[in-house]
Amino acid sequence: MQRNKVLSYLGLATRAGRVMSGEFCVEKSVRQHRAKLVLVSEDASETSKKNFRNICAYYQVPLYFFGSREELGAACGKAARVSAAIEDEGLATAAIRELNQKSGIGGSKYVE
Repeated sequence: MQRNKVLSYLGLATRAGRVMSGEFCVEKSVRQHRAKLVLVSEDASETSKKNFRNICAYYQVPLYFFGSREELGAACGKAARVSAAIEDEGLATAAIRELNQKSGIGGSKYVE
């Protein structure tokens, strides 16, 4: 149930036009200080995970490894996506609250 809430927040942010998806767009959003939360699929390559760990730690953006490529893509209404960034403060805060509430939903926080 909690897992669906996080994906619902991602979908809501997508419909509001406040989501960037795909590696290049997410990196750009983080560098421009627009990203409030970054989600990376758990089945992403180790290179991608390391890249997002480094960039999110440097720019102090919360990063969670959550869901599969297909789940993230479906929530965004697109094909499979390895990463997504929520740019809306309220929706990002709500998603972070859900991710922190239950540790059993598959997400893992990397940076504060």
